[in-house]
Formats: sequence, structure tokens, C-alpha cells
Amino acid sequence: MRTVGVIVEYNPLHNGHLYHLQQSKKITGADAAVAVMSGHFLQRGEPALADKWARAEMALRAGCDLVLELPVAYSAQAAQWFAYGAVAVLDATGVVDTLCFGSESGDLQALDSAAEALTDEPGELAERLSALLKEGRPYPAAYTAAAQQLLAARGRAELAFALEQPNHTLGLHYLIALRQLGSRIAPFTIRREKSGYAQSDITDAAIASATALRRLLTVSGSWEELAPYVPATTLAILVREAQAGRAPVDWESFARPLFHELLRSDAAELSTFAEVTEGLEHRIRRIFEDLGDFKVGALLDRLKTKRYTRTKLQRTLLRILLGHRKQQLTPEKLASGVEYIRVLGFTPKGRELLHLMRQSASVPVITSAARGHWAFLELDARASAIYALAFRHPDPAAALRDYKQPPVMIL
Repeated sequence: MRTVGVIVEYNPLHNGHLYHLQQSKKITGADAAVAVMSGHFLQRGEPALADKWARAEMALRAGCDLVLELPVAYSAQAAQWFAYGAVAVLDATGVVDTLCFGSESGDLQALDSAAEALTDEPGELAERLSALLKEGRPYPAAYTAAAQQLLAARGRAELAFALEQPNHTLGLHYLIALRQLGSRIAPFTIRREKSGYAQSDITDAAIASATALRRLLTVSGSWEELAPYVPATTLAILVREAQAGRAPVDWESFARPLFHELLRSDAAELSTFAEVTEGLEHRIRRIFEDLGDFKVGALLDRLKTKRYTRTKLQRTLLRILLGHRKQQLTPEKLASGVEYIRVLGFTPKGRELLHLMRQSASVPVITSAARGHWAFLELDARASAIYALAFRHPDPAAALRDYKQPPVMIL
């Protein structure tokens, strides 16, 4: 069975995602699609609008056949580790033949040439990156500049475009990860149309970014406003989750537990959390002197500088909220790859893939957090428990759902 892999967040799944999924199957000639999806917390350091099982159901009803969870250890990382973890999950299945991702240009050859150049010179890239970080540049800008310098030094300055757009950057890191893992998965890319990755305004009658849709929901307060831009199945799932008190979830939903942790911890303890770097712990402590109120948005506004981007700060606050320490997420542990594959949902075709994976997967395939004791799996279970605090009527059963919830089945 020819199978394409896609790497997604679906926050929420919209018509642009549906187009990408359909085109991914078409251009790769795939019979089935496997999605690696972020769980409850996402790449930009934000909580998901709806929980991972609801979003897995959106994916299955839109045409995915198997949905696998990207561990939170990877899902809330910068592009390098987000991409590495997601590609590692797809590669570990042993059944995925192709990977199809969106990009601003749709030029796979140029992106792959840039990936080759950057993969072949990891030492020099790291040295350039370290020097730029010491200058006080934020990590994304420092990485971009270091990579552009390296490409120029290798006479490939024309490839610098691969680092100038968010989907290009993610795609570039998918290609680098494929090389680092020695994967047999063949890459494809589709040009992103009509709406940019984080475009906050809506300029098309049917296509809008997930960022724009979340903003529209915040302004209007009405799920029906999303109807022109999302599949009917997505809208029905969102309305159901809202009626059950499980959506929408945003950063303000976690204000109390986050501020509890920030106020409880002194600077020395804050410095032990992942993503707390370059003295940020002292800035966090000082900010309380004139914060004004206990709002996460207000805290982010006060913390933000040229050096500390909003995305960096969101990831930092997320690691503090979830209790993730530096020693749990070292580069060495992240580079070791995935130790298990967590199934969130499947269709009949997805069930066939699972049968094949029993023979082909390089790591155990599990359906709940009760099926293993890996460190990253424990982080996922704890993240789900904390996410449940955002529900309108939180209860212990919801907090322990990771241990008891079976995969979503669309049969």
C-alpha cells in the first residue's frame, strides 16, 4: 500500500489543510495517508484550540487514515527539533513511502540542495550559530543568518530563499531530518496557496490560515463564523467540543497554574526549566513588579524584546507550565529519536497499516499511555492532565484520559 506522510497541527483543520491532504495523495499516488500530529501543545508554544482526540477525528474525517502523536518533547520546539521528531515518527513506522509538505515556492530541488549543504557542514553551522547567539540575536534570526552565511561561503547564496519563509524553514528541516535519519522516505512539496502560514487577516472566500481563524473566533465568539473556511465535519466537532466545555482553549486558560509556578519559583529554580536561557529567569522575576494583572498575554507583552520573541517566550512559559527541565530535553535525548509510536486514531485503511506496522515498525506501537514507561510518553501524559485544567468542568477522569482513551476509530 503506497502511503504518504504529512506533518500537521490542525489547529483547527481548515480548507487549506484539506487541499494539502488531497493534493498530497494525488501527487504521490498514495493509497493512504498517515498524519503525525502535535498533541495538546504546539510548535509556537501555544495550547491547541481543541484536544488531540478531537483534532485526530478532524483529520480522519478529512481523509487521513492513521493519526500518530508527535510527543510534546518535540511538538513545542523550534523548527529543527520539531521537524526531526516528526520525521522520526514517520520513519519509524516502516510503512510511509513519501512525505509531502507545504512550501511558499513549491521548489523541492532548491530546498533539497540547501538541505544537503547544511547537513554536510553541521560543525561549521554550529560555530556560526553560536557566535551569532552570543551577539544577542534570537535563535530563529541567528539560525537563518548562520545558514545563509554558510550557503554563501559554499557558493550557494542563491539558496538563501529557503530560510526566508516559515514553511520553507520547516520544509528545509524536514529534508535535513530525512538525511540525518538515513530515511528511505521520498520528499515532495506543494506550493502553499492563498493564505500564509501565520497570516492573521482573511483575504479569500474559502481559504484562511489557522491563525486567522482563531483570531476570527476570538473577535466574533461564534463558531459559525468559521463555516466558510473549514470542512463541515471540523465545524461539527468544534461545536461538540465547545458544548462539552472542552473548547476553545488558549493561553489564558492556564493563567492560574502558570502564575502559581512562576510565583513559587525563585530565579535559580526557573533557570532549571527547558527554554529558560541567557538570564531570562531574572527578567521573568523582575516583570512582576509592574505587571498589572495576572494575564498571560500581558506577561508576554512585558517580557517580549528583540532578543526574546513572542514564540520563544511562549515555549519558555510552556516548559515552566509543564514542568519540563533542561535535563529532560537535552539535544542528545532529542537526537536519539522516538522510542514508541502513539496511535491517536485510524480508519479501516489505517487499521491495515497498523497490521503492517506490527512487522515493519522499528519501535513499539501503542494506543495509550498505560502501555509503556518511556520518559517522553510520561511527559505526554502529564501534558494531557494539565491541558484538562482548561476545561469548563475539569475532573480527574479528564486529567487521566491519556491512560484510558482508546484511539478514535472511523469505521
